[in-house]
Amino acid sequence: MRLTLRCRVTLSFGFGLLVVTSVLAFATWNLASGYMLRQREASATRQAEVNVRLVERSLASPGFDELLTGLTTGPDSSILVMSPEGLVTAGRKVEPSQLPAGLVEHPPGKERITVDGLPMLAVARPVAGNAVYVELFGLQQLNRTFAFLSAVLIAGTIGSALLGAALGSWASKRALKPLTELNCAAGRIAGGDLHARLPDQDDPDLAALAAKFNSTAQALEQRALRDARFASDVSHELRSPLTTMVNAGAVLRRRREHLPGTAGTALELLTSEVDRFARMVVDLLEISRADQTDDPAPEEIALDALVRNVIATRAPVPVALEPAVVQGDRRRLDRVLTNLLDNAERHAGGAVLVSVRTAGTSARLAVEDAGPGVPEALREEIFERFARGVMAGSRGDDTGSGLGLALVRDHVHRLGGRVWVEDREAGGSRFVVEMVLRSSDG
Repeated sequence: MRLTLRCRVTLSFGFGLLVVTSVLAFATWNLASGYMLRQREASATRQAEVNVRLVERSLASPGFDELLTGLTTGPDSSILVMSPEGLVTAGRKVEPSQLPAGLVEHPPGKERITVDGLPMLAVARPVAGNAVYVELFGLQQLNRTFAFLSAVLIAGTIGSALLGAALGSWASKRALKPLTELNCAAGRIAGGDLHARLPDQDDPDLAALAAKFNSTAQALEQRALRDARFASDVSHELRSPLTTMVNAGAVLRRRREHLPGTAGTALELLTSEVDRFARMVVDLLEISRADQTDDPAPEEIALDALVRNVIATRAPVPVALEPAVVQGDRRRLDRVLTNLLDNAERHAGGAVLVSVRTAGTSARLAVEDAGPGVPEALREEIFERFARGVMAGSRGDDTGSGLGLALVRDHVHRLGGRVWVEDREAGGSRFVVEMVLRSSDG
C-alpha cells in the first residue's frame, strides 16, 4: 500500500537527518577515538622511556625489585625486565609467553594486546646488557571512555532522527493543511453541501487557489439554485393544468363504459400518463424545495412512533419496532418512509414488513417486500434521479417517475445517514435506512 504524502515527508525528514547525523557521528568517533588513543600511546611511550633510563642505572643495584614496584602505575599495570640473568617482574602477574613474540624479540615497539581479558598497551624498549624492558599499561579507562562516547553518539543519532521525523510531521501538517481543507470542502460539495468554502489564506500562492476554488463553488451553487428554481417554477406552472387534467381524467374514467374499443384503451393510457406526470411534478417540487432551502434545526424523533403514524394512514403492514430516537427533520423522514412504501407497493406488490432495530450506535429502518428483488448491478443506479431500473423505457401507472428513491437518498444524506438495498432472506428486497442514534451523539 502506498504511503500518504505526509508519511513520506515525515520519513524523508527523519531519514535525511539520520544520514547526516550518522556521518557526523562516525567522523566524530574516528577523530576522537583516534586522538585519545594516540595521546595514550604517546604518554605511555614517554613514561616507558623514562622508566627505562631508571632501570638501566639501577639494573645491578640491590633495590631493583623495589624500584620496579615503584614504577608501576596501577593495579593493572605490569613491568617485565628480561635479561640473560633472568626475569624480573612487578605489578600484575604476566607471563612472558602472553606477550607477542615479535615485540619481545625486536624492541623497541608497542602493541595493543589482551591479557586475561583486559585490554593492555605493551611498550617494549631495549636495555643495556642485552635486556628487554616491557611495560603494560591498562586501557580499561580509555575503553570506558570509548563506550560512553559511542553511546552518546548513537543516542544523539537516534534522537536526531526522531527529531527529524517530528519536524517532518509538523512541517508536513502545516504545509498540507490547505490541501486537507481543500479535500474537506470538496468532499462536502460532493456530498451536496454547496455552501462549503475554503477559508481565506495569508500565503499569496494559496490565496489564489482558495479564491478560484471559492469562486467555482459559488458558481456551482448559483447554477444549482437556478436549476432548482427553474424546476420549481416549471412545476408550479404545471400544477394547475395538471390538476385540471387529473380531474378531467377522473371524470372520463367514470364514463369508461361509454368509450369501448380503441377510444377506451387510449383513455386508460392517457389517464395513467397524466397520473404519472402529476406524481413527477410533485417529486420535482420536493427536490427543488430541498435544493433551495437550508435544513431546519434538527429535532429528536422517535423513529418507531413515526413509523406507526405513517402506516396508520395507509393499508396495514406488519411491523417489528424497537424504541429508537434519532435527530433530524421529521418531514424528511416521513417522506423517506412514504416513498419506500410507495416503491414497494408499485414494484413488489406492497411491503411485507417494516422494522426499526438498533445496532450499536445506529438505528436501522427497513422496508421489506416479497417482489422480484433488485439485481446487484442496479442497486446503486436505482437511487439516481430518473432511474427506474428494469422498468426503464416502460410506461404505465405502475412504473413510477424515477424520482422517489432519488428523493430518499437525498433526504437520508441530508440527515447524516445512508441508504442501501439488499436481498431479503425469504426472497424480495430490503431497503435499509441507517442513522445515528441520539443517545450515541450526546
